[in-house]
Amino acid sequence: MRRFMKWIGGLTLLALIAGAVVFFGFLPLYIEAGRNNVIDHDPYDVSGEADALHETLIVGDLHADPLLWSRDLTERSTRGQVDIPRLIEGNVALQVFTAVTKSPAGQNYEGNSAEVFDNITLLAIGQLWPLRTWDSLKERAVYQAEKLHQFESASDGRLKVIKTRADLDGMLAARAAGQPVVGGILGIEGAHALEGDLSNLDTLFDAGHRVFGLHHFFDNELGGSLHGFGDTGLTEFGRQVVVELEQRPVVIDLAHSSPQVAREVIEMTNVPLIVSHGGLHGFCPVKRNYPDDLMQAIASTGGVVGMGYWADVTCGDITPAGIAKMIKAAVETVGEDHVSLGSDYDGSVETAFDTSELAALTSALLDQGLSEKQVRKVMGENMVRVFRQQLD
Repeated sequence: MRRFMKWIGGLTLLALIAGAVVFFGFLPLYIEAGRNNVIDHDPYDVSGEADALHETLIVGDLHADPLLWSRDLTERSTRGQVDIPRLIEGNVALQVFTAVTKSPAGQNYEGNSAEVFDNITLLAIGQLWPLRTWDSLKERAVYQAEKLHQFESASDGRLKVIKTRADLDGMLAARAAGQPVVGGILGIEGAHALEGDLSNLDTLFDAGHRVFGLHHFFDNELGGSLHGFGDTGLTEFGRQVVVELEQRPVVIDLAHSSPQVAREVIEMTNVPLIVSHGGLHGFCPVKRNYPDDLMQAIASTGGVVGMGYWADVTCGDITPAGIAKMIKAAVETVGEDHVSLGSDYDGSVETAFDTSELAALTSALLDQGLSEKQVRKVMGENMVRVFRQQLD
C-alpha cells in the first residue's frame, strides 16, 4: 500500500508540474495569439506617391497595449501587432504604450461591474509578473512602466522613453538625422490604478506615465465609465484627480469615460484633452463611439481624437481603406487639426494590418482625397502638437 501511495503521489506531482507548465508556459501565449491577431491578407497596394510621402511623415499612435503581454518588444514577433522592429518598419516616430491594470470578466460595451472577476489578475499570475502586482493595480502600472524602460535599455538606441518636451524634440531630431528610433510614451488605461489615493499619482508619474486615462470598462473611484452603469459624472475624488492632473505635464485621456464625465472634465479644465482610441459616432453609431457633438467639444479644447482600427468602432471594415473612410469622416466632423491615430493594437482586438504596414493607411488616406497636409496632421503632427504643449 505504501508503494502504491508513493506511486500515486508521484503521479500527482507530475500532474501538478504538467499543469504548471501548461498554465505558465503555454496558456498566456495561446491567449495572446488568439486575442491580438492580424487577419490573413495579401500585401496592400501602396502607390509610389504614398510610399514616398510615408517615408517623410512623423507617424504617431495614441494607444497600444503590448506591455500587457509576455513578449520581448525589442524582437520582431510573429504574435501581436506591435514591437520595436515593426514600429521602425512602419516609420512610427511616437507610440503610446498603455498599462492595462484591470479588466472585468465578460467585458462588454454596455455595462460591467467592477466587482466581477478581473482578467488581468489571472494574466499577471499566468505570466509570472512579480508578486507585488498580483493584488495591486498601482504596482501593475509601475511594473509595465519598468518593462518599457527595460526594453529601452536593451534596444540598442532604437527606443527612447519620452517623459519631457526635450526628450520628444531630441528623438525627432535624431530621426531627422537618419537614426532609426521610436519614442515611447507611457500611459495608464484607467485611474483605478491610483487605488483611491491621490498620493499614488506621484508614484505613477515618477514611473514615467504621462497619459492618464480616467476610466476603463467599469465605474471606479473617479466616477462613471462609458461601460458602467448610469452615465454618472465625476466624484469628489475624481474632481481632485482632474485638478491635480491639469497642473502636471501630462495628457488627460477621456477614452472609456462616461459622456457625463467627459463633459465635466471639459468644463473644469483648460488643457487639450484626448480620446486616445475609438471611433466617430456619425460614421459608426455604437455606444463605444462618443456622440459627434461631444467629440467636437473635445476638439475645441485643442485636443485630438484617436481613430481605432478594430471592427467595433468602424462598424465592420478594418482594412486600411475602411479606417481611412472613418478618418475622413472625422476630419469633416471635428477638423483636420484634431484627428489622430489610436490603433488599440495588442488590446485584445483583431486588425487587418499591423504597425509595420502603416504605409497602406497613408495610401488609403490619399485615395480618400485627403491632402498631403491633412495626411501629415492625422498621421502624427496633431499628436505631436498636443504632447509638445503638455510636456515640460
